[in-house]
Amino acid sequence: MLNMSCQIKSLVAALVIMLSACGGGSGSSNDGPAPPPPVDPAEAQASASRLASRATFGMSYNDIVALAETGEEAWLSQQFNLPVGLHDPIVSDLLQRQAAGEFEELEREFTNIEFAFRRMAWWQQAIFSQDVLRQRIAFALSEILVVSDKVDILAVFPYALSNYQDMLLTNAFGNFRDLLRAVTLHPSMGVYLSHINNARANPENNTFPDENYAREVMQLFSIGLFELNPDGSEKTDANGDRIPTYNNEDIREFAKIFTGLSFGGPNTMFGGRSPVFRQPMRMFESFHEPGPKVLLGGTIVADGQDGMADIDSAIDNLFMHPNVGPFIGKQLIQRLVTSNPSPDYINRVSEAFADNGSGVRGDMQAVIRAILFDPEAQAEPGSGENFGKLREPLLRFLTFLKTLGVSSPDGFYANTGYIIEAVLQQHPLSAFSVFNFFLPGHQPVGEIAEAGLVAPEFQLTNSNTVVAITNLADAVIFGDFVNDLARPPFQPATLDFSDYQALIDDPEELLERLDLVMTYNTLSDDTRQMILDTLIDIDDPDFRLATALYLLYVSPDYAVQL
Repeated sequence: MLNMSCQIKSLVAALVIMLSACGGGSGSSNDGPAPPPPVDPAEAQASASRLASRATFGMSYNDIVALAETGEEAWLSQQFNLPVGLHDPIVSDLLQRQAAGEFEELEREFTNIEFAFRRMAWWQQAIFSQDVLRQRIAFALSEILVVSDKVDILAVFPYALSNYQDMLLTNAFGNFRDLLRAVTLHPSMGVYLSHINNARANPENNTFPDENYAREVMQLFSIGLFELNPDGSEKTDANGDRIPTYNNEDIREFAKIFTGLSFGGPNTMFGGRSPVFRQPMRMFESFHEPGPKVLLGGTIVADGQDGMADIDSAIDNLFMHPNVGPFIGKQLIQRLVTSNPSPDYINRVSEAFADNGSGVRGDMQAVIRAILFDPEAQAEPGSGENFGKLREPLLRFLTFLKTLGVSSPDGFYANTGYIIEAVLQQHPLSAFSVFNFFLPGHQPVGEIAEAGLVAPEFQLTNSNTVVAITNLADAVIFGDFVNDLARPPFQPATLDFSDYQALIDDPEELLERLDLVMTYNTLSDDTRQMILDTLIDIDDPDFRLATALYLLYVSPDYAVQL
């Protein structure tokens, strides 16, 4: 079996040929296994840096040292208890500033700058919010429970996606059942998968309930296409065939459930076109499909229930399906830790989903703890066969900004993300379809596919995007592009190099520090020597630091998360 990290690094190295051309805490919990105790402070810092690469959008050197001193289990508990860094209040503030005329100059350049407010809120919280774990988990969830501003109405109304993101944030540490219900009732999902204003059947007019959400809530948001074992492997019947989790009749029955919903709020009506995105959808009983419905496993929703009771019955039916733990758990592992988790890893996460140790199913905190502190995740980097993942382009860039302590004089990171999206082909809540930017089962042609492995992020990776991401790094490090609204009334963001200034005259010490922060002491000997050979020949200290940052950023070692 080929080693996954080596395969990914080989593919990335083949694409990033410009690298050489440029010269360039201990504890225990009833909710799951605890990380092993660090041997010494240096190892604790490397472990903390590795955890930060999975559980946050990135940390500066000082933050990594602080995490190591706090202890990883204690840090996780602290993160679970921090207040939510919401997006809606930022959008509200921007709308008020627009109404006060602050953006008149910008509006000559951006005809509808308010369309970007939810994006600006996302970047502000990604950079500055203290609930770093929650922000990271919500981003992972947004790539599973997908809505997108590629649907015009969700782009035009600033609260549509800021409020959806807030819903993910609010439920990220709660129970998966509550999360699935909140997703189902959010008007942005109703718009995106067309179950808002979805009326009961009218056979005389040959109209029937829309089946879109009924299909995707099963296929993508809860149980998947085929019956699974707790370890994520597919069950088979007596003939060796995979067993579907649902069929077309199930979709039709679930479609009946999701009828009668429209925008919430006062003075709303079924079929109304006045969007209200900051309240869940409400049920209009006269448009809800009456009668019994047959759900998965033959569960019957009794005749006479009201519409919201029907929805709760359907959510319970999906939530209790044995597939949910391995199906959702595996995807969260892929988003946070490794593309090809072992069956044992998936099984342990499924067990945490099924029972948090206190008899509670669907406890997201137990699931997150199990994912981050699993023995497979805690093993020595590079020791696990086929372990590792390619960093998503967006996370590769964002982590770099956070590593370098990006800040702004007024405390606001003014960035719309439009330039970054054009370069990286990725932006939060902007996927081109409900299937996200990449499929969890994507297999790039070549050694990875031949070995039966997957590497989802490679669906965004080709020679053009690799060159583009290095050009973006060049613009940040050697130019002055840190945020795309670096003009009044906003201010340019800046990077903080103070963690490295004292080491600038010693290339080896400088690279040691960068290795700790960016690659948690996993820099390969070949990459290290290549970078050192380049740095030694540079006389200007500031240019030496910039070159070190650039070369490490474009290296396969940074592109691959071990």
